[in-house]
Amino acid sequence: MTVQFLSAGDTAMVVQFGEVIDRVLSDQVLALSRRIRALNVPGVVDLVPTFRSLLINYDPTQVRGAQLQETLKDLLESEDTEPQAVRQWSVPVCYDGEYAPDLQEVAQTAGLTTEQVVQLHADTQFHVYMIGFVPGYPYMGDLPKQLVLPRRSNPRTRVPPGSVAIASSMTAVYPIESPGGWHLIGATPIRLFDIRHEAPALFKPGDKVRFKPVDSNEYQRIRDAVAADEYEVKCEEVTV
Repeated sequence: MTVQFLSAGDTAMVVQFGEVIDRVLSDQVLALSRRIRALNVPGVVDLVPTFRSLLINYDPTQVRGAQLQETLKDLLESEDTEPQAVRQWSVPVCYDGEYAPDLQEVAQTAGLTTEQVVQLHADTQFHVYMIGFVPGYPYMGDLPKQLVLPRRSNPRTRVPPGSVAIASSMTAVYPIESPGGWHLIGATPIRLFDIRHEAPALFKPGDKVRFKPVDSNEYQRIRDAVAADEYEVKCEEVTV
């Protein structure tokens, strides 16, 4: 593996590990991010993990780019030897009727029943690769191969918040209303982005996510509880 160090202006550097979406590359990106945070590397202001790279924002009055690059090279030579504790979320999703406008079409395209699509999606533990597009939007993989589909040919101009979607090898949840070209197969009543919290985005890169099917009545009950700030999304630490 050849790691590249790319300048992103005079206050940022990109450490690029590869050219594809791959769990091995994601693990390397997240491992470097952990090491930088653990050592509190001088001058580093912020870290932004992506599918295949780590964007490092730094203060040039505290550290020069060349100096930071040498520090990063040293960190890359070390390896994580201890198991890592990560957060695993259980997200309620209604895959019924109005909440899943593309589910029937997805099933037909994949040669499956709608029940099989739901089961495949709900039985998968997803890995949060990165947050992007809009605030709190999680790019999660990897979909079972039966559900790998191209984006819609006619994107929507408005996708409701909470929509659970799939495209390519990814699944995602729209945190806010926005345009979107992914297939909508369900909806969750929880908030994925809340500006009132110190960390507004619910998920972060490296988290694990499982989707729990609920019916429309349970969806409504949870939505009412969320609106009243009386619902907490289930989360536990797991070792990987």
